[in-house]
Amino acid sequence: MAVATRSPATPLVSLVILSHNKVAHTRRCFEGLVRSSYRPFEILALDNGSTDATPALYAEFAPRAEAAGIAFRPTRLEQNAGAVTGRNLALQQVRGHYIVFLDNDVVPRTRSWLERLRAALEADPRVGIVGPKLIYPFPPHLIQFAGGAVTPTGWVHFLGRGEPREAPAFNQPREVQCLISACWMMPRRLYDELGPLDEGFNPLQFEDIDYCYRARHAGYRVLYLPTVEMYHCENVTSGDTPTINYRYVTIKNGLRFKKRWRAMFEKENGPSDAEFHWADIPKRDISELGELEMVD
Repeated sequence: MAVATRSPATPLVSLVILSHNKVAHTRRCFEGLVRSSYRPFEILALDNGSTDATPALYAEFAPRAEAAGIAFRPTRLEQNAGAVTGRNLALQQVRGHYIVFLDNDVVPRTRSWLERLRAALEADPRVGIVGPKLIYPFPPHLIQFAGGAVTPTGWVHFLGRGEPREAPAFNQPREVQCLISACWMMPRRLYDELGPLDEGFNPLQFEDIDYCYRARHAGYRVLYLPTVEMYHCENVTSGDTPTINYRYVTIKNGLRFKKRWRAMFEKENGPSDAEFHWADIPKRDISELGELEMVD
């Protein structure tokens, strides 16, 4: 496990980004990172067995990142090891005082997103994980995820899904039961304390919910921060990968999560199953999206 150096005035942030094909999405993600205002940060970019132009994109982006003051540290696996294993491999290389999980289909809308997430962690040492408001990358930019809630029977709610981006109910910071790892930040000390993601959830699904519960069980808070907004093209990396039986993996890993944490979520007064509603949001191809606005 890598050892972080003493924190400077502006600490290094390590971004862990996995790619498995979907090179057009990765390119948009990288472009958004270059336009982000925080420095210094490093990108631990792991190519998880891509068969498209992802390796060429990594080679092309390296000098661009260096010119922008970003440490770009790519790794390539010849075969897809799964998202959980891939992230754990990248985590072994992080040098920052803060760690960010970022899906390659996420693009910042808030230019100062790293500053704001870091500030939320530093404002309260009890906060172990903080995540933004995820919005759809096409007008009217409805909310995709405003924090997660878990019912007493273990169903996971995406709070705010399908609601207007400006909806007051989802524009206040609040403690939540869980976040998804499409985008979140945590201090390095949390990773040092909890260790890696549970590879029993490979290739993906529920490893992030499980990690939130591990953090909360250890006494940390999980925080939703709506002043940071990120565009997210839902399920691009996972749901559109033909080698993954997405429904089977979701059910299998959901049962693993429920068995492990039932004694906790049963007593948390989460929303009822009757309140569970998954808004049906039509998918859009990346070629239809156009330019994505970034704001300060």
